[in-house]
Amino acid sequence: MGVGVRRPLIALLACCTLPASAEDAAELKWWSLHGQLTNVTQFQPSFHSPYQGANSLDPGTNVKETVDVTLFAGLRLWEGAAVYANPELDQGFGLSNTLGVAGFPSGEAYKVGQNAPYLRLPRAFFRQVIDLGGEAEPVAPGPNEVGGARTRDNLTLTAGKFGVGDLFDQNRYAHDPHADFLNWAIIDAGAFDYAADAWGYTYGMAAEWTQSWWTVRGGAFDMSEVPNSKHLDRGFSQVAFIAELEERHTLFGRAGKVRLLGFVNRARMASYRDAVSFGARTGTTPDPAPVRRRQDRAGIALNLEQEVTPDLGVFLRASSDDGRKEAFEFTEINRSVSAGLSLAGKLWGRPDDTYGLAAVVNGLSGGARDYFAAGGLGILIGDGRLPHYGAESIIETYYSLRLARWLCLGLDYQLVQNPAYNRDRGPVSVVGLRLHLEL
Repeated sequence: MGVGVRRPLIALLACCTLPASAEDAAELKWWSLHGQLTNVTQFQPSFHSPYQGANSLDPGTNVKETVDVTLFAGLRLWEGAAVYANPELDQGFGLSNTLGVAGFPSGEAYKVGQNAPYLRLPRAFFRQVIDLGGEAEPVAPGPNEVGGARTRDNLTLTAGKFGVGDLFDQNRYAHDPHADFLNWAIIDAGAFDYAADAWGYTYGMAAEWTQSWWTVRGGAFDMSEVPNSKHLDRGFSQVAFIAELEERHTLFGRAGKVRLLGFVNRARMASYRDAVSFGARTGTTPDPAPVRRRQDRAGIALNLEQEVTPDLGVFLRASSDDGRKEAFEFTEINRSVSAGLSLAGKLWGRPDDTYGLAAVVNGLSGGARDYFAAGGLGILIGDGRLPHYGAESIIETYYSLRLARWLCLGLDYQLVQNPAYNRDRGPVSVVGLRLHLEL
């Protein structure tokens, strides 16, 4: 099993109100307590499939449900410093046990799970904000934010257990499966193979240096013991280094951001070529485990968001990684481009509703194609053969209906062409219903 969804730390902030001033923010409580519940049910009708393998999406009719309940607890320690913990109760699996599509259709699904509810602690971390000057700005209280005030120029240090996606590859319109898109390769950069355990979290430390119109952030994070593992490496002997530059701008009076991210995974991993060669020599299916050795795997991601009108925003992501080596934590995507829009419902008299539309195209390297064609299995995919490769393309659209300040109901539809890059299978339709409560 392997890494699951990347859930953002900024979820649920819509239910919070900004203090009127920095002075008001400074009077906020020394603690914070919030919660959320998200239920996602997805239905996949049967589709064309002349064959399937161990990691294939089941071609029969399929219905799966996931539920997660999270408590966001925070405690202010001193000025600018706080600790946070997020105990979480989870239940359920993704379609086909979260297998069969590289850009998996549910960001609420892990590749591990249980039919009975089980308790975890995905986040427990410390954060210190150091003021460096500039105008004081209020910070709203909310999930994993006790609130207060900070200067526009600041240095933020975060250490402990949390998700890489809490800090990196953020996007206002596509990053939160609780509220916006669900597909893995739309809510995040598909080729960003970041450090995490099987539930998408890890131990690490990061620093963010913010000035008026830009932020530079970087960090080091513990990787799994072996690719696609529940357990993190003890002693940080396998580590991911991540850096990101964020630029903030105004275009025709509308706010936008551009982020450029790079990462290097340093761990014991196999090249696809070595795995295929080993299988040919031994007369077996390619297996990466016997040919793993310590090496680096790097990648890059570009992330844009732009407000077009007060109600309409657009986004674009493009990412690529070293496709000669096996995917370590996330999914088998070596190249990915996604784009989409988010539209508030003011036009039809529902200003608190949101409509979203996006598309993503994922691709494999030549080495990865050879590996899967020879019958190799990956983190998410493996049909036992791949005679007719094709880019995996996905269209997703959703409507989020706000029924109350604390309650949203969403309907989601995805169309997947060439699931697991296999032109012999599909297309696949996935219909989803999402219920989200926030307190």
